Formats: sequence, structure tokens, C-alpha cells
Amino acid sequence: MTSTDALDEIAHCSFCGQPDTKVEKLVAGPGVYICNECVALAASIIDGTIGSPARPRTPVWESMTGDEMLSHIPRVAAHIEQAEADLRSWVQELRRRGVTWTRIGEALGITRQSAWERFSGEE
Repeated sequence: MTSTDALDEIAHCSFCGQPDTKVEKLVAGPGVYICNECVALAASIIDGTIGSPARPRTPVWESMTGDEMLSHIPRVAAHIEQAEADLRSWVQELRRRGVTWTRIGEALGITRQSAWERFSGEE
């Protein structure tokens, strides 16, 4: 990818899939983006569910065709890959600081051995 390609690349909201050119604001997180419209929707869902049981909601799916959903899948996968890369960087920094595999595993809810196998880069 050339530097020109990188500048032309469009970021998409990880939740609704809208490109940054179609929303007012797009906030970046570790491997994800969220637009101002999805933030407002999330706030209204939270405000409306206080005191009631939590229920996962994906209202954007109802307004998407199958083809639109299929075109969104690569972006979802890219976010997963980016989040995994970010996690790997965090673990590498912890190891650089001398944090043990045991503590890293505990933080991730996995065993020391599983953490080492996933992040050490050794086989």
C-alpha cells in the first residue's frame, strides 16, 4: 500500500458500517471505530434499559440487506485482526517490563501456558 492509498482509505464504523465520510464524527478505539450516531443509539438503549434485564440488540441488522451484511463481514474481520495485533503489542510490552506469563494469563483468564503459547512467538 502506498502512502497515497493510506490517505484515501476510508474508516468505517464497526457497528453500523457507515464510512467516515457519511457520519459527523468517528471515534477510534483499539481495533474499532464508532460513529456519533451509534454512540447516540447506544446511549438511548442504555437509558431505556436501566432496571430491566440486559438484552443484546443489533438494530442496524434490521435495516441491512443480506448483500450489505456480507460486504460488512470483511470489516468486522479486520477489526478482530487489529484487536488481536493490539493485544499482542500490549503483551509484548508487559513482557518487556518483566511481567510474568502467569500474571498475563490471569489477566486474560487463561493459563500461563496458554498465554505463552498464544503470544510468545515460540513453538
